[in-house]
Amino acid sequence: MIVVVTDDFALYHAAVAELRERGATFTTREPAADLPERAAVVISAPHDHLSLRDEPVEHVTTTAEDVRDGVEEALGGLREGDGRTVVGVDPGEQPGVAVLSGETVVAAYHVPLADAADTVLAETDGEPDALVRVGDGDRLRSARIVNELAEVPVELVDESGTTPTLGRGAGGKGMADVLAAVNIARMEGEPAETRTVEPTAGEIQRIKNESRDRSAGDLTVSEELAREVARDELTMTEAIAEQRDG
Repeated sequence: MIVVVTDDFALYHAAVAELRERGATFTTREPAADLPERAAVVISAPHDHLSLRDEPVEHVTTTAEDVRDGVEEALGGLREGDGRTVVGVDPGEQPGVAVLSGETVVAAYHVPLADAADTVLAETDGEPDALVRVGDGDRLRSARIVNELAEVPVELVDESGTTPTLGRGAGGKGMADVLAAVNIARMEGEPAETRTVEPTAGEIQRIKNESRDRSAGDLTVSEELAREVARDELTMTEAIAEQRDG
């Protein structure tokens, strides 16, 4: 776990904001307080007076202005200490992505489908033994993600039961997708270098319905164009443009 330990007001708020944005697991302490048992990395300001000689933790010093680099260094130290980097992906229109180092969640994202593979590749860059686990529930979208991740080892995971029920105040669908990604990252799957999926009639109809929604009811793409979208041969925008021009 990362612990922010500082009397520097600006650094405290900058570090907390950066860690929250990344979905990292962390806590805070006053400089004179004892560290929690799970502490692995401490973030502080250069002028903070800390006594960490007997503590088995990594110490990162930074400033509010350089907090992004400081947090990145802290996350790197956390990964080195806890074990293999495993990234879980819950496919969907906006996939949930969770980055685990050992059993610790070090980053989490909820991104557009078009950005999912790039997000995963950025998190696995420089991690020679990284593994990506992709849920197989949304067949077409999971196939797209798998096929865009040729640079890293990928497993397809049966994601049945991975999406939790959220209680009141626990966040919206984005939170559920991220938690599902965490669960997917912790489950063994089947190795997959590529994935070829023939779209079903229901999936074709879903794409046609989406094209009508996106065009404000102006048109519906043909079954042939919908099939090309399903196979990731066309984007929805391109299919709508072709339908309009045709």
